[in-house]
Amino acid sequence: MQIPLQITFRNLKRSPAVEAEVREHAERLDKFYDRIMSCRVVIEERHKHHQQGNHFHVSLDVTVPGGELVASREPDEHHRYTDVHVAIRDAFDAMRRQLEDYVRKRDGRVKTHAPPP
Repeated sequence: MQIPLQITFRNLKRSPAVEAEVREHAERLDKFYDRIMSCRVVIEERHKHHQQGNHFHVSLDVTVPGGELVASREPDEHHRYTDVHVAIRDAFDAMRRQLEDYVRKRDGRVKTHAPPP
């Protein structure tokens, strides 16, 4: 990455373990596609629920040549991210899929469909 990784914590204390995990995932993205210019990660604790646990929202903003990719994992009613590590993993997995699509499009390896007759 040309610009150092930016990690922001909102409504929760900075955790060295969580920060190390984010850095590890970001390094994997950088190895997958070495032309990433910047990566910003926001980890936010939504509402504090005493019975249902805390819900985490993780968003990634990656700048690549010619574009910007955004992926996030937000708690919803079916799959609540009560574990910050699961939310981070899923957000980075979503970003990796977006990067794969970006690389395919950039290299011209996208399947095209025949126009309707």
